[in-house]
Amino acid sequence: MRALARIAPPLLLATALVCATAGPAGAAAPPPKVPEAVGWGGAVASVDADATAAGIEVLRKGGNAVDAAVAVAAALGVTEPYSAGIGGGGYFVYYDHDTGRVHTIDGRETASRKADASLFLEGGKPLPFADAVTSGLSIGVPGSPATWETAVRQWGKRSFADALKPAQRIAEQGFAVDQTFQDQTALNQDRFKDFPATAKLFLPGGKLPVVGSTFRNPELAATYRQLGAEGTAALYRGDLGADIVRTIQHPPVDPAAGRNARPGQVDAADLAAYQVRRQQPTHVAYRDYDLYSIAPSSSGGTTVGEALGILEDGDVARYDGTQYYHHFLEASRISFADRNRWVGDPAFNDVPTKELLSPRYVASRACLISPDRALTSPLAPGDPRHPADCANAGAVQPEPYEGLSTSHLTVADRWGNVVSYTLTLEQTGGSGITVPGRGFLLNNELTDFSFTPLTPGVPDPNLPGPGKRPRSSLSPTIVLRDGEPVLAAGSPGGATIITTTLQVLLGRLDRGLSLEQAIAVPRASQRNTAATQAEPAFLALPERARLEALGQVFTSTPEIGAATGVERLPDGRWVAAAEPVRRGGGSAAVVRPAP
Repeated sequence: MRALARIAPPLLLATALVCATAGPAGAAAPPPKVPEAVGWGGAVASVDADATAAGIEVLRKGGNAVDAAVAVAAALGVTEPYSAGIGGGGYFVYYDHDTGRVHTIDGRETASRKADASLFLEGGKPLPFADAVTSGLSIGVPGSPATWETAVRQWGKRSFADALKPAQRIAEQGFAVDQTFQDQTALNQDRFKDFPATAKLFLPGGKLPVVGSTFRNPELAATYRQLGAEGTAALYRGDLGADIVRTIQHPPVDPAAGRNARPGQVDAADLAAYQVRRQQPTHVAYRDYDLYSIAPSSSGGTTVGEALGILEDGDVARYDGTQYYHHFLEASRISFADRNRWVGDPAFNDVPTKELLSPRYVASRACLISPDRALTSPLAPGDPRHPADCANAGAVQPEPYEGLSTSHLTVADRWGNVVSYTLTLEQTGGSGITVPGRGFLLNNELTDFSFTPLTPGVPDPNLPGPGKRPRSSLSPTIVLRDGEPVLAAGSPGGATIITTTLQVLLGRLDRGLSLEQAIAVPRASQRNTAATQAEPAFLALPERARLEALGQVFTSTPEIGAATGVERLPDGRWVAAAEPVRRGGGSAAVVRPAP
């Protein structure tokens, strides 16, 4: 394998994001977080130090990347409970070194079989988004537990119960509350307090958890213990599932709160019918690389893949900073125009996955880009089944809202297996509804559906339907060259996941950045909107004025994404990389650090 360059051009070295949050004086420090680790025996990168340590523990005890990934995911359900856990879903991408194949699991949450296009309508009008989020209506059948058990039983070396033990221990013994955990609790305080089980767990004594204090969750430890002993049958056909259904259909709101938490439709039959999808990954050949990601119901693989296809004919590595960012933004704009029109759950829609990624179609879209001026958003989609050069087809589909609460983890082992896994509850704090006595929040994933057609009279592939999976932006990606792993990456962040993953890949594969640098640089996210969201550090770049002169329009947002990744070096060592500061910084580790 040829080595990837590890020296960044001065142009991009200057773009390191600089912001940090300090806890109050005297507060106990959380476990140390290291944004990069290099060594042998395997690697883990996640947003949380305890979760990363759980993965390293499994690797050291002989587990493989799949075992470790499930251990990390379960631990994130303890330490990142507003972003991940039993009550959510996600997408699992696995490279098996023995066979050279990439496998995926679609563990997306599903609507009830009773759901239809009127799910979020009252009196023919869409519910206010905030009312829909904090309700039983927003809760889909959780897919994460089935994903974990399926992955371990299919590809792991250890038992499902073993994979859950580190998370069970962390829940019992507790973890140190950090500033990010307190901030996210504060963000949800007004709704958490209205649900007694949620308030008891996350607002002890009616107050925010104190930074530096120890947070324990014995109810979640008991839930993990039950899942380990009984398997996920306890959830999909047993008493744990009965508790989930009762909570969805009768949201346990404080009667004095005055909140109308609408009941949901999911019932025991919906849980019993749930199945993960084992499906082919998306695949795009990009320069010397083969990139694999998740196919619909997520739009991540198709949208990142289309953008890369649009950029492939250009010399991204040689563009100056202005043209690099300009082409990145334009490719993102075009691919989102197509994503909003064409991508939904393929069980309900004829999604043109292959056509969106075909060389003929991406060439027909690439010719829209001019180096001298920006396109105007919202841009109309093309027609992937009947591509015509530089042509748009049909009405514009605007971008729907997506929540930002998600977590991404990447794992590699000593045998060369790799996992890229993104899991989510949707909103930060999900629905805000905790299953009483069980210690975990339920998702609000069904609000990823369009409440009504995005454009009246134009088919919308993302309307609710019976047993349907809402469209996602999760983009877990694995990159191979000559059949061997090069790197894996992904991010949280709603629809910004797609642009974050794309920017990390371009930074590493084309722009000469190390993986850590590609994750750290300032970000911008263009999603076929009039203005591009950009971090303050991006807006401070000297290229900004030149981009604006080309017609690019920017609006500020505090931060975009929280990526992690792993990379295989030519000498067999692994690099694990995570955010240096976003979301409080991530945690990277290897089994045997290089001296």
